[in-house]
Amino acid sequence: MNNKHNSVSMLFMLFSILFCVCLIAANLFATKQIALGNISLTGGLLIFPVSYIVNDCVCEVWGYRKARLLIWTGFAMNFFFVIMGALCDIIPPAPYYENAEGFHGVFGLAPRVALASFCAFLVGSFLNAYVMSRMKISSHGKNFSMRAVVSTIVGEGADSLIFFPLALGGVIPTEALPPLMFWQVVLKTAYEIVVLPLTIRVVKFVKEHEQVDTYDEGISYSIWKIFSI
Repeated sequence: MNNKHNSVSMLFMLFSILFCVCLIAANLFATKQIALGNISLTGGLLIFPVSYIVNDCVCEVWGYRKARLLIWTGFAMNFFFVIMGALCDIIPPAPYYENAEGFHGVFGLAPRVALASFCAFLVGSFLNAYVMSRMKISSHGKNFSMRAVVSTIVGEGADSLIFFPLALGGVIPTEALPPLMFWQVVLKTAYEIVVLPLTIRVVKFVKEHEQVDTYDEGISYSIWKIFSI
């Protein structure tokens, strides 16, 4: 298959849009606490894992370099959304507006939580892409299912290890953090496993449509070479 490095396709653009929507929606959904049995979680669990699935698909088909562009694009769009939401929250409401408290609950993201979210996202997403890329080379392109699950465990694990201590350290009891982080990783990984048959079909379709199957041999894994695609 041909390897198209210096352009992006329509399908890549659509994946990028979905990725950005997932990140922004996860911020909004995270303002609601949900319960799965005796386990308390945020609503972001419903959609945030989709961003890792998209990351896996992009890295598998187009390689780490385009995944790097995807991650930084998602970061920039999410940052823009959070800043604009915070600015709108700060501006005094109109005299007749009666939902200021509700708006603040959704968009008044504390700086500490925002910083924790951004740091965790970058580290987790880049680790996910890196593991996916290296495992593809070492396995000669085989065992996509194993690579997708392992990369998710690494990425989600790093995300939880960074986010929860930074965002909630000192806010909730220290002994409550480990089980909270554990269940986030377990449930997000289970989510990916459940939808894995669909992910496999999507990857197969995209590879055939794009005539691309990238192996990241001899590339730089620096996260800063954003436009080296």
